[in-house]
Amino acid sequence: MKLSVILVNHNSCNGLRLALTSVLKAGKGVEHEVIVVDNGSEDGSRMMLVTEYPHVRVIVNNKEESLSKANNQAIRRAKGEYVLLLNPDTISGPDTLAKLIAFMDQHPVVGGASVKMVDQRGDFLSQSKHSLNGTWAAFLKLIGLSAYFPKTFSIFRRSDWTEEFETAEVDTLNANCMLLRRSVLNQTGLFDERFYRFGHNIDLSYRIRQQGYKNYYYSKTYIIQLQGKNASKFSWDHIKHFYGAMFIFAAKYLFNQPVPNTSDIGEIYPSSYEIE
Repeated sequence: MKLSVILVNHNSCNGLRLALTSVLKAGKGVEHEVIVVDNGSEDGSRMMLVTEYPHVRVIVNNKEESLSKANNQAIRRAKGEYVLLLNPDTISGPDTLAKLIAFMDQHPVVGGASVKMVDQRGDFLSQSKHSLNGTWAAFLKLIGLSAYFPKTFSIFRRSDWTEEFETAEVDTLNANCMLLRRSVLNQTGLFDERFYRFGHNIDLSYRIRQQGYKNYYYSKTYIIQLQGKNASKFSWDHIKHFYGAMFIFAAKYLFNQPVPNTSDIGEIYPSSYEIE
């Protein structure tokens, strides 16, 4: 199989419906499967999936797990040569899947790619191309790892770093849309499940580059990012997971903390089940 599309959903029933409709249209002509991890939703998402999208594979978690863990659950079951991780609050362009796959097929040195992201008005979202915000950049500089993210810090010195039409190598893939080469994941291992909500894409992107592959922003197709229900940046939940991810990253690469084995393809979590 060419492509596995994975969406992790937590109480985003309406957004998920839009995402799936657009993915299924974009997938025509591409050999693919769609896997949804329902991550402890309580908004009717599971019933919607069963009744409206019976051909979509559904993994159900009885409680909300970390994004890293939920994505790993689906990747272990995925059959595709490529794995596309999508946020459920997105709408894919009609040619997004085909163009992304063609780009990856033509560039075997690319381990992962993200695409242009626009808002509901069609305005370019700069985080499409640069997923490390100023806080993360300052943190990496503080702990002495800025040299390992050269694209990020050279971009900060440029006036045109948000240029949306330039396909270019990047340090970090956008977590809302990550196309990953399965053969590269077999080398890097899957997501580090200590990252709960933030930082998992930064860590995996770094490991992809450590293996000698490149991460790219691909500008010739797009996804629309819908307005999701993001937690306040001043809430304890956001602070705990956002800054906690930084501490995990620092401990991992500065103090060589052991990484849990997340690459076992056959592992199935007992707290989850799959709807056949």
